[in-house]
Amino acid sequence: MAIISNKEFKEALRFAASVQFWRMAVLWTISLLTSYFQLHSKRLFSRKAQSYPRCHPPISESLRPVCVITGATSGLGAAAAHALSREGFYVVLVGRSSRLLSKIMIEIKTQNEDAQVKAFEVDMSSFKSILEFKSSLQQWLLDCKMHFSVQLLINNAGILATSSRFTPEGYDQMMATNYIGAFCLTKFLLPLLKRSLVPSRIVNVTSFTHRSVFDIQVDKESVSGTRFLRSEQYPFARIYEYSKVYLLLFSYALHQQLRLMDKPCHVSVNAADPGCVKTNIMRELPSCLSKLAFQVLKLLGLLQLPKNGVSSILDAALAPPEASGVYFFGGEGRTVNSSMLSYNAKLAKELWTMSYNLFLEASLASKNTSSSTSDNLS
Repeated sequence: MAIISNKEFKEALRFAASVQFWRMAVLWTISLLTSYFQLHSKRLFSRKAQSYPRCHPPISESLRPVCVITGATSGLGAAAAHALSREGFYVVLVGRSSRLLSKIMIEIKTQNEDAQVKAFEVDMSSFKSILEFKSSLQQWLLDCKMHFSVQLLINNAGILATSSRFTPEGYDQMMATNYIGAFCLTKFLLPLLKRSLVPSRIVNVTSFTHRSVFDIQVDKESVSGTRFLRSEQYPFARIYEYSKVYLLLFSYALHQQLRLMDKPCHVSVNAADPGCVKTNIMRELPSCLSKLAFQVLKLLGLLQLPKNGVSSILDAALAPPEASGVYFFGGEGRTVNSSMLSYNAKLAKELWTMSYNLFLEASLASKNTSSSTSDNLS
């Protein structure tokens, strides 16, 4: 049994006395149990519980489907990369650490010598880094003489930060990584998804924690996360929950937009909730508390390993093309409803407008920076 130092013990006590800790301990547990209750209620009381089979991607000599996975260096992202490489996808790994990206690439190739894998070092909290990735990905597709398209985008990157940090754009880093980055990357890659010769898909990895939010604002300060920084203590649990609600509102709004296009569009959008999975998402919490939490969840039968928790992500990714605007949870192709708040069309519209404005602001700032750099060099 590991012995913790006096300093670690005091830090754990201080953390355990915080409102955010008890928000996680109580509300997040209730939210998870709510999802499972809904899942099993459907099985018991519904004659037709909605579930979807997995479909293998179409593979030919002229087309090998390309899958982009963010947050692919560990946990669920790495598990999804392993699984989808076995399905025949050319897997594009996106992560912040070049060392971990190389490690995952080697692991995938070791387990499957036929796997096709490419890695890009990207900071999903940075608009500039995402913009550079878009250009690099497009150039790579051209250089490899592959069809200029993407078949699957999995927005999996996410962090649970316990202290406030800012991005170069002035956003809260957790909100930028978990939501704004996913919005921007999707906007950038949507043209490539639309160019696909076969039905393509976006999967946004969300969380049962979104059920802990009962009211939400979609003004600029809330979406950028700066509104929360006025609090005496950094409300990390609330910001994490907000980011997951935003991701759902965005998912359903994009699903509706693609369905209402003048031209038929074969891009679908699904949300995936892996449940409670033992990953390094809680690495910033005192280690003794995160270990205790995992132990309790394991005893309750609620904790999964990434190889099992990835099931809902694979279900969302490989469901039939007509499956769109669906919330996958519990594996075996099963689905549940997300919270009532996440289906609020008015909020979704307002969020889209605000997110797009942030996207335009960041684009303009990036162009001005590039112009300024060019002027200095000339």
